[in-house]
Amino acid sequence: MSANSRLTIAAHALAWIGLYQRQGHEVATSEQIATSANTNPVVIRRLLGDLRRAGLVESRRGMGAGWSLGRDLESMTLLDVYEAVESGPLFAMHRTTPDQECVVGHGIQPAMQDVYDGIEKTLRSELARVTLAHVLQDVLAAPR
Repeated sequence: MSANSRLTIAAHALAWIGLYQRQGHEVATSEQIATSANTNPVVIRRLLGDLRRAGLVESRRGMGAGWSLGRDLESMTLLDVYEAVESGPLFAMHRTTPDQECVVGHGIQPAMQDVYDGIEKTLRSELARVTLAHVLQDVLAAPR
């Protein structure tokens, strides 16, 4: 099972746009952001579409097309980004109902759901503590 990088790439894109705008630019292109993230511009456009639906970025078409922040980085948390780009719960149960005649099959889902609910609550709490302004600040302070 591979790890999901959507939250990381979305945070990367937002921090990049934020820095680019602080440098005096109005909009950023998905190609510019993709170069920084070393990924395909299509991946960036899909994520930016999710972020736009959440109000975190805005897009401009036509002459001077590109992406800009929909809110200040100080008012965006990693939880906002997570909710924009991740669908569904962090962990899932079986695709089919386990054998309810088996003691383990009967009790595994309630036992695991309690654990998963606690993890999800902790994750959301931690993500809500960190703004994208903090992320950008840490990025800029990282040794090169």
